[in-house]
Amino acid sequence: MKIAPSEWQFARKTGRTEAVILFMISGQMFAITASAIHEIRSTDSISGAASEIEVVGLAKVRHVVHRGRKIYYVVNGCAHFGLPTSRPTLVLVLRHSHVAVLVDAIDRMETISLLMALPASFSGPERAWYRGVTLIGEDIVPVVNPSGFLTENELAQLGAVVKAEDVTASESARSDTSEEVNRAVSQ
Repeated sequence: MKIAPSEWQFARKTGRTEAVILFMISGQMFAITASAIHEIRSTDSISGAASEIEVVGLAKVRHVVHRGRKIYYVVNGCAHFGLPTSRPTLVLVLRHSHVAVLVDAIDRMETISLLMALPASFSGPERAWYRGVTLIGEDIVPVVNPSGFLTENELAQLGAVVKAEDVTASESARSDTSEEVNRAVSQ
């Protein structure tokens, strides 16, 4: 989008600044505050640590990554924002969160000094997805709310599924061990 009122140009040069990372999902540019990103990884580098997860009514999360004691729910950016399917190559691991987001590419880092409120036409769940919009050059770019990818209810729902799967896996491992012991004893 390339419509920017002239008063935005002046406002952009004043006020407090913030470093943002510009990223792409399905050809659409988004911004997120750089302080919200713990790390950026390639999808290949986490594929070995990812396991599939299925939660009814929550199709945007299909994988969970266990890294040490931390669990990350991998949100598909296309599904979250309702964009056409693309092939993500990067994962944004969010700081102080259990969320990682699949994105297509990182465009660059930028410093912004203007954050405009969302227009009234944003009236549904997307109001929680964004902090506002900003001007980057002549483009109006939505600034993502890092806590807007998963609601507290969705996190609780995912946590319950992961816990249930961990219990099932643990019981299965115990059963396998018991069978091995029984075979060893009977020989």
